[in-house]
Amino acid sequence: MTKFLLLMTAAAQLAAAEHSFDVVVYGATPGGIAAAISAARMGHSVALLEYHAHMGGMTASGLGKSDIETKEAIGGLFREFVTRVRAYYVEKYGEGSENVRLSRDGYYYEPSVAENTFQQMLRRESRIQWFPHHRLAEVMRDARRIVALRALNRDSGKFEEFRGKIFIDGSYEGDLAAFAGCRYRLGREGRKEFGELHAGVVYQDPESRRFLPGATGEGDDRITAYTFRLCLTTNPANQAVLRDPPPEYDRARYLGYIDDWKAGRMDPPKEYKEGRGMFKAVMGTVVRALSIAEIPNQKTGVNMYPKALGFPFAGECQRYPEASWEEREQITAHIRNITLGLLYFLQNDRAIPEDQRSLARRYHLSKDEFTDNHNFPWQLYIREARRVVGLYTLSENDVIQLEGQQRARIQPDAIAAGEFPIDSFPARKREPGHDKVLEGYIYMLDEFTKPYQIPYRILVPEKVDGLLVPVAASTTHVAFSTIRLEPTWMAMGQAAGVAAHLAIQNNRQPRDVDVETMQRILVSQGQVLTYFKDINRRHPAYAAMQYFGTKGFFTDYDSRPDAPLDGATAVRWLRLAGRDAKLSAGEGALPRPGFEQLFPNVPRRTGPVTRGEFCMALYDSKAAPHSPGLR
Repeated sequence: MTKFLLLMTAAAQLAAAEHSFDVVVYGATPGGIAAAISAARMGHSVALLEYHAHMGGMTASGLGKSDIETKEAIGGLFREFVTRVRAYYVEKYGEGSENVRLSRDGYYYEPSVAENTFQQMLRRESRIQWFPHHRLAEVMRDARRIVALRALNRDSGKFEEFRGKIFIDGSYEGDLAAFAGCRYRLGREGRKEFGELHAGVVYQDPESRRFLPGATGEGDDRITAYTFRLCLTTNPANQAVLRDPPPEYDRARYLGYIDDWKAGRMDPPKEYKEGRGMFKAVMGTVVRALSIAEIPNQKTGVNMYPKALGFPFAGECQRYPEASWEEREQITAHIRNITLGLLYFLQNDRAIPEDQRSLARRYHLSKDEFTDNHNFPWQLYIREARRVVGLYTLSENDVIQLEGQQRARIQPDAIAAGEFPIDSFPARKREPGHDKVLEGYIYMLDEFTKPYQIPYRILVPEKVDGLLVPVAASTTHVAFSTIRLEPTWMAMGQAAGVAAHLAIQNNRQPRDVDVETMQRILVSQGQVLTYFKDINRRHPAYAAMQYFGTKGFFTDYDSRPDAPLDGATAVRWLRLAGRDAKLSAGEGALPRPGFEQLFPNVPRRTGPVTRGEFCMALYDSKAAPHSPGLR
């Protein structure tokens, strides 16, 4: 951090144009955008700053699809986003069109469509002012509280000062938090630090999930690989063909992929799963170096295939998080060149059989995407950088079902749900003696990770006030690999916007806001706090059961809203809700007269009291006490 902060120029200390807002968000990633929209909808003026000239982060820069396994676990602004994406394709191409089918209910999209959707969402919010191409230069504090930041307008070359009541770091790198003096983590914790099975140095068979020799679990400073996500097209009329190799091209960098192909490592998987880059057309070829997913308009979203031992990206980003702005640009350009070099290699190298080169030549950059950046994505895929140290550190043990438990750990201050499997890209290139997997690669532990609750405390820095960090949040390396998906970050950003509102409204610091009020607001906005397998969001008890899922009412993933409630469970729920009420009930069904006496305002009905009915009555009675804040 010291190196980064020393780069503040003397010019940044000079008088700068001043802006004043209720909330200042740095980083127009999906998480930052969600925070800005959330705060604006709560009635606050918002400045949204972004280093790039574009908004939308990876979602608008080649991701091509929303990485989500359990769709019912994420709601709120993310669901609004995908609904708008689908509506765009329906309006333009018709309900029964191929493009609507390929959009998969709005979860798959062209990068330009994603960016336009975000722009439309922001344009609807008159309280948000958008500041593209602004680079953070300095953060000013009054004691432990942020009061302003200075940023360089990269277009005008002038510095501007942004004063605010609450600041939100929406950047992938955690730059605002670092400039503000927050403590943060880089690299990987060891197994012993948080008792995490998959922590530290790890070699794990991606098929059997068995640990391999060399998996010591020791912590280090290594960073999981950064790549670019490409948007390629098969439409000849829309192709920007790569006719020459990029700068730094060296075919030797990619020859390992041919070894992978010959050794069978590019063969089809034993089981196909939607959204895992398992594109049948390239299976069993060197072209499987690209993980391809079809998206609308004859385009594909393309990732880099990390199971191949020839994967050249590991280690290339190691300096990035702490690098100067200029060095970050150099690293970004270098990884861009490696990416374009791989595409050129697959299409042209004579060591690859002609039929496979012909297959690769079906896919080229799209002329109508990234038109101001030579049809190449502008956002580097920063899978992990700094992670702020907050009031709580989310670990692997928070996102799994611990032995003897039937759901992941309950978080009383839950403000969102997470659901994506633990999944980490390699941290080292191929090493002698390791012929099964690259070090650091953990492949989609979907049988191990379970839908979990995300506590508000991981958004709140341990000592710095006036700041929320919903993207570079407080987690271990392993846990970060499951929250680092744009849908999850949008949910966390939405929560940050509501927290900012409560802090401003009540003249409190983020650590002191009333969490239960925040939870109720989020539930009213369609946010998911507690994932259940058996309840539809349209069920009348949905909101109440979401809320009470954070209080420990449910010990598994079934809410059973329409099942009769037994008296013993009713007593336990009242106790967990902090309700000091006498209820004479045994193990059998809860007597309706006793229920109606406890909640005299409920409608009179016949039949057994259901679990959902009880939760609704308790929720409406404001039974739960308000929290005193977090410490």
